[in-house]
Amino acid sequence: MKSFVIPEIYKSNIIGKIKEARRSKDKLKKDFTPTVLDFGTIKFLIARHFGFCYGVENAVEIAYKTIRENPDKRIFFLSEMIHNPDVNADLLSQGVKFLMDTKGNQLIDWSELKPEDAVVVPAFGTTIEIQQQLTSLGIDPYKYDTTCPFVEKVWNRAGQIGERGYSIVVHGKPKHEETRATFSHSKQNAPTVVVNDMKEAEKLAKYITRELPKEQFYEDFAGQYSEGFDPEKDLDRIGVVNQTTMLASDTQSIADFLKQVITKYHNAQPNEVERYFANTRDTLCYATNDNQEATYALLENQADLAVVVGGYNSSNTSHLVELCEEKLPTYFIQSHESILDKNLVKRYNLHKKQEITDDFLPEKPQLTVMLTCGASCPDAVMEAVLLKILSFFNTEKEIDELLLTL
Repeated sequence: MKSFVIPEIYKSNIIGKIKEARRSKDKLKKDFTPTVLDFGTIKFLIARHFGFCYGVENAVEIAYKTIRENPDKRIFFLSEMIHNPDVNADLLSQGVKFLMDTKGNQLIDWSELKPEDAVVVPAFGTTIEIQQQLTSLGIDPYKYDTTCPFVEKVWNRAGQIGERGYSIVVHGKPKHEETRATFSHSKQNAPTVVVNDMKEAEKLAKYITRELPKEQFYEDFAGQYSEGFDPEKDLDRIGVVNQTTMLASDTQSIADFLKQVITKYHNAQPNEVERYFANTRDTLCYATNDNQEATYALLENQADLAVVVGGYNSSNTSHLVELCEEKLPTYFIQSHESILDKNLVKRYNLHKKQEITDDFLPEKPQLTVMLTCGASCPDAVMEAVLLKILSFFNTEKEIDELLLTL
Protein backbone atom coordinates (compact mmCIF):
# COMPACT_ATOMS: atom_id res chain seq x y z
CA MET A 1 0.00 0.00 0.00
CA LYS A 2 1.18 3.51 -0.81
CA SER A 3 3.02 5.40 1.93
CA PHE A 4 2.15 9.05 2.53
CA VAL A 5 4.05 12.10 3.72
CA ILE A 6 2.47 12.99 7.06
CA PRO A 7 3.55 15.97 9.23
CA GLU A 8 5.72 14.96 12.17
CA ILE A 9 3.25 16.51 14.64
CA TYR A 10 0.84 13.65 13.94
CA LYS A 11 3.36 10.84 14.41
CA SER A 12 4.20 8.92 17.57
CA ASN A 13 7.30 6.94 18.44
CA ILE A 14 5.40 4.72 20.87
CA ILE A 15 2.32 4.06 18.74
CA GLY A 16 4.50 3.70 15.66
CA LYS A 17 6.50 0.92 17.34
CA ILE A 18 3.31 -0.86 18.43
CA LYS A 19 1.87 -0.77 14.91
CA GLU A 20 5.12 -1.85 13.29
CA ALA A 21 5.53 -4.78 15.70
CA ARG A 22 2.02 -6.00 14.91
CA ARG A 23 2.49 -5.53 11.16
CA SER A 24 5.75 -7.47 11.10
CA LYS A 25 4.21 -10.47 12.89
CA ASP A 26 0.85 -10.36 11.13
CA LYS A 27 1.37 -9.19 7.55
CA LEU A 28 -1.98 -10.58 6.39
CA LYS A 29 -3.87 -8.85 9.23
CA LYS A 30 -5.48 -12.08 10.42
CA ASP A 31 -4.77 -11.58 14.13
CA PHE A 32 -7.25 -9.19 15.73
CA THR A 33 -6.22 -9.78 19.33
CA PRO A 34 -5.23 -6.59 21.18
CA THR A 35 -1.73 -5.47 22.08
CA VAL A 36 -1.13 -5.84 25.82
CA LEU A 37 1.01 -3.37 27.77
CA ASP A 38 1.12 -4.57 31.38
CA PHE A 39 2.71 -2.07 33.75
CA GLY A 40 1.67 -3.92 36.91
CA THR A 41 -0.58 -1.33 38.52
CA ILE A 42 -2.24 -0.62 35.17
CA LYS A 43 -2.66 -2.71 32.06
CA PHE A 44 -3.61 -1.41 28.62
CA LEU A 45 -5.36 -3.48 25.97
CA ILE A 46 -4.82 -1.62 22.70
CA ALA A 47 -6.94 -2.48 19.66
CA ARG A 48 -5.14 -4.24 16.81
CA HIS A 49 -6.27 -1.61 14.28
CA PHE A 50 -6.90 2.09 14.89
CA GLY A 51 -5.88 5.55 13.74
CA PHE A 52 -5.20 7.17 10.37
CA CYS A 53 -6.52 5.12 7.45
CA TYR A 54 -5.53 5.28 3.78
CA GLY A 55 -8.15 7.91 2.94
CA VAL A 56 -7.20 10.15 5.86
CA GLU A 57 -3.46 9.91 5.17
CA ASN A 58 -4.14 10.73 1.52
CA ALA A 59 -6.20 13.77 2.54
CA VAL A 60 -3.62 14.98 5.06
CA GLU A 61 -0.81 14.68 2.52
CA ILE A 62 -2.72 16.61 -0.17
CA ALA A 63 -3.86 19.28 2.29
CA TYR A 64 -0.39 20.10 3.58
CA LYS A 65 1.15 19.82 0.11
CA THR A 66 -1.41 22.35 -1.14
CA ILE A 67 -0.46 24.77 1.63
CA ARG A 68 3.24 24.24 1.08
CA GLU A 69 3.14 24.67 -2.70
CA ASN A 70 0.79 27.67 -2.79
CA PRO A 71 2.25 30.27 -0.42
CA ASP A 72 0.78 33.15 -2.41
CA LYS A 73 -2.73 31.74 -2.81
CA ARG A 74 -5.77 31.95 -0.61
CA ILE A 75 -6.64 28.38 0.41
CA PHE A 76 -10.14 27.26 1.28
CA PHE A 77 -11.53 23.91 2.37
CA LEU A 78 -15.15 23.11 1.56
CA SER A 79 -15.53 22.06 5.22
CA GLU A 80 -13.52 20.17 7.83
CA MET A 81 -11.04 17.99 5.94
CA ILE A 82 -11.53 15.11 8.37
CA HIS A 83 -13.44 14.89 11.63
CA ASN A 84 -10.54 15.54 13.98
CA PRO A 85 -10.26 18.79 15.96
CA ASP A 86 -6.44 18.75 16.20
CA VAL A 87 -5.92 18.40 12.44
CA ASN A 88 -8.53 21.01 11.56
CA ALA A 89 -7.22 23.45 14.18
CA ASP A 90 -3.70 23.14 12.78
CA LEU A 91 -4.94 23.82 9.25
CA LEU A 92 -6.83 26.90 10.42
CA SER A 93 -3.72 28.13 12.22
CA GLN A 94 -1.92 28.10 8.86
CA GLY A 95 -4.42 30.45 7.29
CA VAL A 96 -6.83 27.94 5.72
CA LYS A 97 -10.51 28.89 5.82
CA PHE A 98 -13.59 26.65 5.76
CA LEU A 99 -16.35 27.58 3.30
CA MET A 100 -19.02 25.55 5.11
CA ASP A 101 -19.59 23.83 8.42
CA THR A 102 -19.99 20.06 8.62
CA LYS A 103 -23.76 20.31 8.06
CA GLY A 104 -23.34 22.26 4.84
CA ASN A 105 -24.21 25.71 6.20
CA GLN A 106 -22.33 28.42 4.33
CA LEU A 107 -19.63 30.23 6.35
CA ILE A 108 -18.13 32.18 3.45
CA ASP A 109 -20.26 33.21 0.48
CA TRP A 110 -19.37 31.73 -2.91
CA SER A 111 -19.16 35.27 -4.32
CA GLU A 112 -16.02 35.89 -2.27
CA LEU A 113 -14.06 33.24 -4.19
CA LYS A 114 -11.81 34.06 -7.14
CA PRO A 115 -10.59 31.77 -9.95
CA GLU A 116 -7.03 31.87 -8.63
CA ASP A 117 -8.06 30.58 -5.18
CA ALA A 118 -7.25 27.00 -4.16
CA VAL A 119 -10.30 25.06 -2.96
CA VAL A 120 -9.69 21.68 -1.33
CA VAL A 121 -12.37 18.99 -1.39
CA PRO A 122 -12.37 17.02 1.91
CA ALA A 123 -11.98 13.27 2.31
CA PHE A 124 -15.76 12.81 2.47
CA GLY A 125 -16.10 14.04 -1.12
CA THR A 126 -18.66 16.61 -2.17
CA THR A 127 -21.88 16.95 -4.10
CA ILE A 128 -22.16 17.38 -7.85
CA GLU A 129 -23.99 20.65 -7.18
CA ILE A 130 -20.97 22.05 -5.33
CA GLN A 131 -18.62 20.80 -8.05
CA GLN A 132 -20.74 22.70 -10.58
CA GLN A 133 -20.73 25.80 -8.36
CA LEU A 134 -16.93 25.78 -8.23
CA THR A 135 -16.69 25.25 -11.98
CA SER A 136 -18.97 28.22 -12.60
CA LEU A 137 -16.53 30.36 -10.57
CA GLY A 138 -13.61 29.25 -12.70
CA ILE A 139 -12.24 26.89 -10.04
CA ASP A 140 -11.31 23.30 -10.91
CA PRO A 141 -13.07 21.10 -8.27
CA TYR A 142 -10.70 18.19 -8.99
CA LYS A 143 -7.36 19.99 -8.72
CA TYR A 144 -7.15 19.71 -4.92
CA ASP A 145 -9.49 16.78 -4.39
CA THR A 146 -8.84 14.60 -1.31
CA THR A 147 -11.96 12.43 -1.72
CA CYS A 148 -11.30 8.99 -0.24
CA PRO A 149 -11.08 6.33 -2.98
CA PHE A 150 -13.34 4.08 -0.91
CA VAL A 151 -16.04 6.78 -0.96
CA GLU A 152 -15.67 6.99 -4.74
CA LYS A 153 -16.03 3.21 -4.83
CA VAL A 154 -19.50 3.59 -3.31
CA TRP A 155 -20.42 6.22 -5.91
CA ASN A 156 -19.30 3.84 -8.67
CA ARG A 157 -21.27 0.96 -7.17
CA ALA A 158 -24.40 3.10 -6.96
CA GLY A 159 -23.89 4.15 -10.58
CA GLN A 160 -23.53 0.55 -11.75
CA ILE A 161 -26.68 -0.51 -9.93
CA GLY A 162 -28.60 2.49 -11.23
CA GLU A 163 -27.65 1.74 -14.81
CA ARG A 164 -29.17 -1.71 -14.38
CA GLY A 165 -32.54 -0.20 -13.46
CA TYR A 166 -32.45 -0.42 -9.68
CA SER A 167 -33.27 2.40 -7.29
CA ILE A 168 -30.65 3.10 -4.63
CA VAL A 169 -31.14 2.89 -0.87
CA VAL A 170 -28.24 4.63 0.92
CA HIS A 171 -27.68 3.56 4.52
CA GLY A 172 -26.13 6.63 6.13
CA LYS A 173 -26.60 9.67 8.31
CA PRO A 174 -28.61 12.07 6.11
CA LYS A 175 -26.75 15.22 7.25
CA HIS A 176 -23.24 13.72 7.14
CA GLU A 177 -20.99 15.18 4.43
CA GLU A 178 -20.25 11.78 2.93
CA THR A 179 -23.89 10.73 2.73
CA ARG A 180 -24.85 14.06 1.18
CA ALA A 181 -22.14 13.53 -1.44
CA THR A 182 -23.14 9.92 -2.11
CA PHE A 183 -26.79 10.90 -2.41
CA SER A 184 -25.90 13.63 -4.90
CA HIS A 185 -23.86 11.29 -7.10
CA SER A 186 -26.32 8.40 -6.84
CA LYS A 187 -29.37 10.40 -7.89
CA GLN A 188 -27.71 11.27 -11.19
CA ASN A 189 -28.22 7.66 -12.29
CA ALA A 190 -31.13 6.36 -10.24
CA PRO A 191 -33.99 7.27 -7.91
CA THR A 192 -32.36 7.42 -4.46
CA VAL A 193 -33.53 7.43 -0.85
CA VAL A 194 -31.48 7.62 2.37
CA VAL A 195 -32.26 5.54 5.46
CA ASN A 196 -30.54 6.41 8.72
CA ASP A 197 -31.16 3.18 10.63
CA MET A 198 -33.25 0.02 10.89
CA LYS A 199 -36.23 2.00 12.14
CA GLU A 200 -36.27 3.99 8.90
CA ALA A 201 -35.66 0.80 6.88
CA GLU A 202 -38.74 -0.73 8.50
CA LYS A 203 -40.71 2.37 7.58
CA LEU A 204 -39.44 2.15 3.99
CA ALA A 205 -40.52 -1.48 3.85
CA LYS A 206 -44.12 -0.44 4.39
CA TYR A 207 -43.95 1.56 1.17
CA ILE A 208 -42.46 -1.43 -0.65
CA THR A 209 -45.44 -3.53 0.46
CA ARG A 210 -47.94 -0.67 -0.11
CA GLU A 211 -48.99 -0.77 3.55
CA LEU A 212 -48.62 3.00 3.78
CA PRO A 213 -50.05 5.57 1.36
CA LYS A 214 -47.69 7.09 -1.19
CA GLU A 215 -48.37 10.62 0.05
CA GLN A 216 -47.02 9.86 3.54
CA PHE A 217 -43.65 8.79 2.10
CA TYR A 218 -42.78 12.39 1.26
CA GLU A 219 -43.34 13.41 4.87
CA ASP A 220 -41.55 10.43 6.44
CA PHE A 221 -38.48 10.83 4.22
CA ALA A 222 -38.48 14.60 3.75
CA GLY A 223 -35.08 15.75 2.48
CA GLN A 224 -33.92 12.16 1.99
CA TYR A 225 -35.23 11.28 -1.48
CA SER A 226 -34.32 12.38 -4.99
CA GLU A 227 -36.51 14.69 -7.03
CA GLY A 228 -39.43 12.88 -8.65
CA PHE A 229 -39.09 9.79 -6.45
CA ASP A 230 -42.23 7.67 -6.73
CA PRO A 231 -42.44 5.03 -3.97
CA GLU A 232 -45.06 3.05 -5.90
CA LYS A 233 -42.71 2.65 -8.86
CA ASP A 234 -39.19 3.25 -7.57
CA LEU A 235 -39.25 0.70 -4.75
CA ASP A 236 -40.00 -2.28 -6.98
CA ARG A 237 -36.28 -2.92 -7.62
CA ILE A 238 -33.64 -1.72 -5.16
CA GLY A 239 -29.99 -2.04 -4.18
CA VAL A 240 -28.32 -0.98 -0.92
CA VAL A 241 -25.06 0.96 -0.56
CA ASN A 242 -23.78 2.77 2.51
CA GLN A 243 -21.85 5.59 4.08
CA THR A 244 -18.45 3.93 4.46
CA THR A 245 -18.21 4.55 8.21
CA MET A 246 -21.46 2.93 9.33
CA LEU A 247 -21.51 -0.21 11.46
CA ALA A 248 -21.10 -3.18 9.12
CA SER A 249 -23.59 -5.24 11.12
CA ASP A 250 -26.22 -2.49 10.84
CA THR A 251 -25.82 -2.19 7.07
CA GLN A 252 -25.98 -5.96 6.63
CA SER A 253 -29.09 -6.19 8.80
CA ILE A 254 -30.82 -3.45 6.79
CA ALA A 255 -29.86 -5.04 3.46
CA ASP A 256 -30.99 -8.50 4.61
CA PHE A 257 -34.26 -7.12 5.93
CA LEU A 258 -35.14 -5.17 2.78
CA LYS A 259 -34.17 -8.14 0.61
CA GLN A 260 -36.51 -10.38 2.60
CA VAL A 261 -39.37 -7.87 2.41
CA ILE A 262 -39.13 -7.24 -1.33
CA THR A 263 -38.66 -10.95 -2.11
CA LYS A 264 -41.73 -11.89 -0.10
CA TYR A 265 -43.80 -9.06 -1.56
CA HIS A 266 -43.07 -10.19 -5.13
CA ASN A 267 -43.31 -13.86 -4.15
CA ALA A 268 -39.96 -14.31 -5.90
CA GLN A 269 -38.38 -17.71 -6.26
CA PRO A 270 -34.66 -18.04 -5.34
CA ASN A 271 -33.59 -17.67 -8.96
CA GLU A 272 -35.76 -14.54 -9.29
CA VAL A 273 -34.51 -12.59 -6.24
CA GLU A 274 -31.93 -10.57 -8.17
CA ARG A 275 -34.69 -9.26 -10.42
CA TYR A 276 -35.86 -7.18 -7.45
CA PHE A 277 -32.84 -6.84 -5.18
CA ALA A 278 -29.38 -6.02 -6.52
CA ASN A 279 -26.59 -8.34 -5.42
CA THR A 280 -24.38 -5.68 -3.83
CA ARG A 281 -21.33 -6.46 -1.76
CA ASP A 282 -20.69 -4.48 1.40
CA THR A 283 -19.39 -1.01 0.58
CA LEU A 284 -17.70 -0.25 3.89
CA CYS A 285 -14.05 0.70 3.56
CA TYR A 286 -11.31 -1.67 4.71
CA ALA A 287 -10.33 0.57 7.65
CA THR A 288 -13.88 0.73 9.01
CA ASN A 289 -14.08 -3.06 8.79
CA ASP A 290 -10.67 -3.56 10.40
CA ASN A 291 -11.32 -1.10 13.22
CA GLN A 292 -14.72 -2.60 13.99
CA GLU A 293 -13.41 -6.19 13.90
CA ALA A 294 -10.50 -5.17 16.13
CA THR A 295 -12.97 -3.63 18.59
CA TYR A 296 -15.06 -6.81 18.68
CA ALA A 297 -11.86 -8.76 19.43
CA LEU A 298 -10.88 -6.21 22.08
CA LEU A 299 -14.23 -6.69 23.81
CA GLU A 300 -13.67 -10.43 24.15
CA ASN A 301 -11.25 -9.54 26.97
CA GLN A 302 -11.99 -8.43 30.51
CA ALA A 303 -11.37 -4.79 31.44
CA ASP A 304 -12.58 -2.13 33.84
CA LEU A 305 -13.27 0.54 31.25
CA ALA A 306 -12.69 1.60 27.66
CA VAL A 307 -11.30 4.86 26.32
CA VAL A 308 -12.13 5.78 22.72
CA VAL A 309 -10.32 8.78 21.28
CA GLY A 310 -11.45 10.94 18.36
CA GLY A 311 -13.51 13.85 17.12
CA TYR A 312 -17.00 14.02 18.56
CA ASN A 313 -18.46 14.41 15.06
CA SER A 314 -16.56 11.40 13.71
CA SER A 315 -19.04 8.76 12.53
CA ASN A 316 -16.62 5.83 12.52
CA THR A 317 -15.39 6.75 16.02
CA SER A 318 -18.91 7.03 17.42
CA HIS A 319 -19.68 3.50 16.22
CA LEU A 320 -16.64 2.17 18.11
CA VAL A 321 -18.01 3.91 21.19
CA GLU A 322 -21.40 2.25 20.68
CA LEU A 323 -19.78 -1.18 20.50
CA CYS A 324 -17.77 -0.60 23.68
CA GLU A 325 -20.72 0.85 25.60
CA GLU A 326 -22.56 -2.44 25.21
CA LYS A 327 -19.94 -4.20 27.33
CA LEU A 328 -18.35 -1.79 29.83
CA PRO A 329 -18.04 1.85 30.99
CA THR A 330 -16.77 3.83 28.00
CA TYR A 331 -15.17 7.26 27.81
CA PHE A 332 -15.31 9.05 24.45
CA ILE A 333 -12.68 11.80 24.59
CA GLN A 334 -11.04 14.14 22.08
CA SER A 335 -7.50 14.18 23.46
CA HIS A 336 -5.34 13.94 26.59
CA GLU A 337 -6.60 17.40 27.55
CA SER A 338 -10.02 15.84 28.16
CA ILE A 339 -8.47 14.00 31.12
CA LEU A 340 -8.57 16.59 33.93
CA ASP A 341 -7.01 14.33 36.58
CA LYS A 342 -7.05 10.69 37.63
CA ASN A 343 -10.63 10.88 38.88
CA LEU A 344 -12.15 13.41 36.50
CA VAL A 345 -12.65 13.48 32.73
CA LYS A 346 -14.56 15.43 30.11
CA ARG A 347 -16.22 12.96 27.79
CA TYR A 348 -18.82 13.07 25.07
CA ASN A 349 -22.21 11.52 25.79
CA LEU A 350 -23.49 10.13 22.47
CA HIS A 351 -27.04 9.88 23.74
CA LYS A 352 -27.29 13.42 25.10
CA LYS A 353 -25.12 14.77 22.25
CA GLN A 354 -23.07 16.87 24.66
CA GLU A 355 -19.77 16.91 26.55
CA ILE A 356 -20.10 16.11 30.23
CA THR A 357 -17.72 15.94 33.20
CA ASP A 358 -17.60 12.49 34.76
CA ASP A 359 -15.73 10.30 37.25
CA PHE A 360 -12.78 8.55 35.67
CA LEU A 361 -10.32 5.91 36.88
CA PRO A 362 -11.51 3.73 39.80
CA GLU A 363 -9.15 2.69 42.57
CA LYS A 364 -7.99 -0.91 42.10
CA PRO A 365 -4.78 -2.89 42.77
CA GLN A 366 -4.53 -3.32 38.99
CA LEU A 367 -6.65 -1.39 36.52
CA THR A 368 -7.25 -2.69 33.00
CA VAL A 369 -8.05 -0.11 30.32
CA MET A 370 -9.10 -0.79 26.75
CA LEU A 371 -7.81 1.85 24.35
CA THR A 372 -8.68 2.59 20.73
CA CYS A 373 -9.44 5.50 18.43
CA GLY A 374 -11.15 6.38 15.17
CA ALA A 375 -9.71 6.45 11.66
CA SER A 376 -9.15 10.21 11.74
CA CYS A 377 -7.23 10.31 15.02
CA PRO A 378 -3.45 10.96 14.81
CA ASP A 379 -1.05 8.54 16.51
CA ALA A 380 0.36 11.47 18.48
CA VAL A 381 -3.04 12.01 20.13
CA MET A 382 -3.27 8.33 21.07
CA GLU A 383 0.21 8.45 22.57
CA ALA A 384 -0.62 11.53 24.61
CA VAL A 385 -3.74 9.85 26.04
CA LEU A 386 -1.81 6.69 26.92
CA LEU A 387 0.96 8.66 28.65
CA LYS A 388 -1.51 10.88 30.51
CA ILE A 389 -3.29 7.87 32.00
CA LEU A 390 0.04 6.17 32.73
CA SER A 391 1.26 9.25 34.62
CA PHE A 392 -1.24 8.61 37.41
CA PHE A 393 0.35 5.28 38.35
CA ASN A 394 3.57 4.04 39.94
CA THR A 395 4.54 1.40 37.42
CA GLU A 396 6.67 -1.73 37.73
CA LYS A 397 7.99 -1.51 34.16
CA GLU A 398 9.05 1.21 31.76
CA ILE A 399 7.25 1.61 28.46
CA ASP A 400 10.43 1.12 26.39
CA GLU A 401 10.96 -2.18 28.18
CA LEU A 402 7.48 -3.39 27.24
CA LEU A 403 7.79 -2.24 23.63
CA LEU A 404 10.83 -4.47 23.23
CA THR A 405 8.74 -7.53 24.11
CA LEU A 406 6.11 -6.97 21.42
